[in-house]
Amino acid sequence: MQTGYTSITSLSSAANFKWKAEKKTTVTFRTYIQPREYGLLSFKLWHSNSVDSTWADGSESKANDLGGCWRIESCFVADGGAQPDGAIVNGSVRGVTFGGAPSKNVQQGEQFWSDPVAIALPENHFLAFSWALTLDGSAEGIPFNTETLLASAYEADGDLAGQASSEGYAPAGNRQVLPSLLAYEKNVQKTIVFLGDSITQGVRTELDGYAFWAAKIAAGLGPDIGVWNIGSGWARAYDLVNDSRWLAKAKQGDEVVVCLGVNDIGTASRSAEQLIADLSAIIEQLQESKPNLAIWLCTLPAFNFSGEQEKVWRTVNDWIRTEAAAHVSGVFDIASVLGQAEPNGELLRPEFMSPFNDPHPNGAA
Repeated sequence: MQTGYTSITSLSSAANFKWKAEKKTTVTFRTYIQPREYGLLSFKLWHSNSVDSTWADGSESKANDLGGCWRIESCFVADGGAQPDGAIVNGSVRGVTFGGAPSKNVQQGEQFWSDPVAIALPENHFLAFSWALTLDGSAEGIPFNTETLLASAYEADGDLAGQASSEGYAPAGNRQVLPSLLAYEKNVQKTIVFLGDSITQGVRTELDGYAFWAAKIAAGLGPDIGVWNIGSGWARAYDLVNDSRWLAKAKQGDEVVVCLGVNDIGTASRSAEQLIADLSAIIEQLQESKPNLAIWLCTLPAFNFSGEQEKVWRTVNDWIRTEAAAHVSGVFDIASVLGQAEPNGELLRPEFMSPFNDPHPNGAA
């Protein structure tokens, strides 16, 4: 992270999938972001053209997959107004440039910063981020995040990024296409990175409500403490063990909160020994990156596991509370907070369930 810049939002923009098109296609993506501060802000973006974490079984997208070659046709930030309805406030559009140019050809796996641009945001208004991207056929791909949206987002065919009206835009469904880091100029006391899966990302909490736990912690700490949420749906611990670009993001923090393991058990069917080894490797890599880095390790949340999966869940949580706790700055025992009373600690408390009996913790949780 560049000195003097920090994340402008607690929303995660980690990537877990790749968008591909059968033929040359240009689409404008417009997303409404709740900023951590208002007023006159100096905005920059940083992007890593790669996938952070594995999606589902990994057959379509997995950690460290590189994005292909694509083009930023145009890119703008604007006052999104008080309602995220697809339109932006007339006269508020500001162009984002790259080395002075309004467009950019992005290379495979490239990492880059934009130039700074000033944007004025009134209190309780959204930051609207719009960029028009061109993909030249199915051999290439643009990393993005596919999950239930936490921020209102719209899409339009062609290059409408600088357009103030909502004409031509339609709701984005479950496709969030954003740079890896939306930043603003701010000297902070320290930066906390939230590294986890969909639970850290905030999946199933209210749209535009910023009710997920990283957002609530960020609000409670205030903007003098930098917060970068890099939680990613379907992520697992083994995504981070081998020269991970995702872990390289976490290493930018002064403190890192690690909450991983649910998908290792439920999706990847990892054993307790495998998951413990992966979590140990993450801790070791983080500690080696910065001598004074503080690591806060979370127990695996209650996720309604049963049978062998419950045994793995309990074994790993026992390890976190005892052996791992001695090697990190502290442990947040999420399982004991969200789980039912023992002997049913693996079951999420009913009032914390998302709709349709989904064990992703809701906003109240």
